[in-house]
Amino acid sequence: MRLALIVSGLVIVGGAAAFAGIAAQKGWVSQQQSASAEAPTAKRGRTPPEPAAQQPRPPSTETVAGPAAAAPAAPPAVVAQAAPAQPPAAPAAPAASCPGNPNALGVSRVVEVDTTGGPGFGFEHFKTHDFLREGEVVLTFDDGPWPNNTPKVLAALAHHCTKAIFFPIGLHATYEPSILKQVAAAGHAVGSHTWCHQDLSKTKGHCLVNGKRENVEYDPKDEIEKGISAVHWALGAPGAPYFRFPALRQPPELITYLGQRNIAIFSTDMDSFDFKMRKPEQVRQSVMAKLKKHGKGIVLMHDFQHATADATADLLNDLKAGGYKVVFMKPKFPVTTIASYDEVVLKQVKAAGGGGGGSDRPTSSVIRTID
Repeated sequence: MRLALIVSGLVIVGGAAAFAGIAAQKGWVSQQQSASAEAPTAKRGRTPPEPAAQQPRPPSTETVAGPAAAAPAAPPAVVAQAAPAQPPAAPAAPAASCPGNPNALGVSRVVEVDTTGGPGFGFEHFKTHDFLREGEVVLTFDDGPWPNNTPKVLAALAHHCTKAIFFPIGLHATYEPSILKQVAAAGHAVGSHTWCHQDLSKTKGHCLVNGKRENVEYDPKDEIEKGISAVHWALGAPGAPYFRFPALRQPPELITYLGQRNIAIFSTDMDSFDFKMRKPEQVRQSVMAKLKKHGKGIVLMHDFQHATADATADLLNDLKAGGYKVVFMKPKFPVTTIASYDEVVLKQVKAAGGGGGGSDRPTSSVIRTID
């Protein structure tokens, strides 16, 4: 009986040991399963940064963010969201860059003009180059420079920190070189508009010289070239390779000639007809009504005209209030004058007294009140 008890005890002990081994084995398997179940969770926790590092970004942001690529959190947080914040700041630029006028028009866009071959602008005559966007305008002024009137136009443009193109008459440029220098110094483009505003479809006409009406005969090419050389003389530097025909009468052979000279031809999208007006409000109404109809365009006005000079400041306010934007057409290169015409103009200027005896000195340095 004692032997039976001993055998029974051994069986119990062996069973217990076997059970403990099985239990231990199950515990180890359970831990391994638990560990392997946690591993995907840990990997999922690391996956967001990996796609973020591989997301495509605009080239500009790639360049800026490139050195910081080792820090996973930096690219999405700083660079990607900084770019959209830039455009809203643009409307504030005119105020920041135009002291004294927080509501300035400014210049919304500058376009460089390659005048090689003599491109034409202004849909009244030329349909090829439609580069203006809706609401954009190019301001142009003809027939100056002229005392009082041109400076008023310049002051209005300066108050709005905006830019225009001027097409001066050569003879007027010899009368008022200091005013034309002010036009160029303010950053405006200075083209040309013939020597004495002749109709280039003809060879005979009239010219006002120092207030005296004279009958003249002329070669149309001479009229063009003398005007360009006169502007050069007045500025003391070459002007822009821009030309506008008087009365917009454009003989085909002269369009070809200007193309050979690499001078752009400016017609217009809308003529203000301000030379027919005597009141500033008429000029404003004319320009704004035509802009409303066309939506955009090159505007033709005259800084020679008193009504236009008085209207310009309020017209610029009207453009701003109407949501219009000014585009400035900057020439890629200056105009080249022809030496023989430079000499002709210089002789005429000297013969006429040279707008100051051929001197570039301002009147204030020549004449001084002493008593």
